[in-house]
Amino acid sequence: MSNAASPVRPSRTDRFLGAVERLGNRLPEPFTLFLILFLVIALVSTFMALAGVTVQVPGAEEVTEIQGLFTPEGMTWFTQNIGANYIGFPPLLTVLTIWLAVGVAEKTGLLAAGVRAVFGSAPRWALPYAVGFVGVLGSVMSDSAFIVIPPLAALVFRAAGRHPVAGLLGGFAAAGAGYSTNIAVTSLDALFAGITTAVTEILPNPGDPVNPLSNWYFNVVAAVMLSVLAGFLIDRVLEPRLVRQGVPVEEARLADTVVPDDEPPVTADLTATERRGLTFATGSLLLVAAVLAVAFVLPGSPWRNEDGGFLPESPLLGSITFVIFVLFMVPGVVYGIVTRSVTSMKDVPRLLEQSVKDMAGFLVLAFVLGQFIALFNWSGVGQWIAVAGAEGLESSGLTGYGAIIGFLALASLLNLFIISGSSLWTIMAAVFVPMFALIGYEPGFVQAAFRVGDSATQIITPLNPYMIVLLTFLRRWEPKAGLGSVIARLLPFTVAFWLVWAAILSVFFFLDLPIGPGNGIFLE
Repeated sequence: MSNAASPVRPSRTDRFLGAVERLGNRLPEPFTLFLILFLVIALVSTFMALAGVTVQVPGAEEVTEIQGLFTPEGMTWFTQNIGANYIGFPPLLTVLTIWLAVGVAEKTGLLAAGVRAVFGSAPRWALPYAVGFVGVLGSVMSDSAFIVIPPLAALVFRAAGRHPVAGLLGGFAAAGAGYSTNIAVTSLDALFAGITTAVTEILPNPGDPVNPLSNWYFNVVAAVMLSVLAGFLIDRVLEPRLVRQGVPVEEARLADTVVPDDEPPVTADLTATERRGLTFATGSLLLVAAVLAVAFVLPGSPWRNEDGGFLPESPLLGSITFVIFVLFMVPGVVYGIVTRSVTSMKDVPRLLEQSVKDMAGFLVLAFVLGQFIALFNWSGVGQWIAVAGAEGLESSGLTGYGAIIGFLALASLLNLFIISGSSLWTIMAAVFVPMFALIGYEPGFVQAAFRVGDSATQIITPLNPYMIVLLTFLRRWEPKAGLGSVIARLLPFTVAFWLVWAAILSVFFFLDLPIGPGNGIFLE
């Protein structure tokens, strides 16, 4: 009788995840994806134009004729506007400006020092909640959060006698599943707002202006709730399960592990210089914030609107990009001066150049994104899809809360395949912002709803490149760990975050609460 072990039949979950990975790997990278979509819209618009298709947008006085790219008018439009389509892509105006300042704050070490300071000051019992708080708010560092926060969380967990893998996975889960929300206004808010604004140009009633603050009330509530939820899951679900599984608390010593001799050890503790730098940076932040607040609230301030207020529109709301830029740039430079990462004025442009280099991928992708959005709007295909979709929703009866939940589910599903939030929102906003506007929903609210689906599921898809980085960290403790180990441990965060986040959105919806300054839920 053979002693060989029988092959284990893959579970339904394993087969499903394998199918998702195979399907996702067939998707082209974002630049190629949007190039294909651009060509699809070009062909579809041309056929519709030749067929004489028109669309009547509710509220518009004139009928819109579909225009095709591969027509004399379309080709001359494209050749004359290819540069304007790129430079006029709204996210470029805000994201690049904000990222310059965020990049300086990151590269001088200010953001990492702030993260370590929050971790180091938390008592042992509160560490999971500190990790949850810093993780959810880590989107201020953009994708750097996925690399900086998990290993630091593992360090402080180990130093406190808790399971380091719980800190590692919990930090990643909080940073990824809560990526689209934050107490602070980040470059992501500017990016989403820019894409939404570009789409609303085709609407006869664009609703409340969408800016980086449009979802702030909703974001603050969600960030606080999800931070607490992340801490609870780390403390009560993740860490106990790791203990039951017998996951080692000490790093394995691998034979092929090579540590450079000149690489300084990573520590969660701040040096005296770093603490002094953080103190001065915090002081400069408070000083700048106070100066700006006084300038804005003084009677007769030029940042008030004609009525003397700030809502719904005012120079203050139009200056949000400047405010965010200054609040990151000044503390970042001050921290660099104190810690000697900035020793002369020439270091500042050097850091700014490094920030632009980090944005090179986005700058390239923005070229094709700008062409896609411009063609989608100019051709009239967007209006046609929106009207047809709205009529379909109305005929099916899905024009209320059910439509919102369906939208969340679709965004969550697509997020398994398209990890880039800007790429996914560019696709979905072009269709759903006009569609929902035609049945009475503010573009800013649709953008807020998208945030739920954009983040919750990205920590369980093998298509997330940072999953591989996390797996590399995890194998320091579990050399044989695979993606299945990561996905199984992060799945509770995805489910809980999605349900709680959707519940928060539901409260705002049913109570008709403003989701941000001057931004409501229903079009008037």
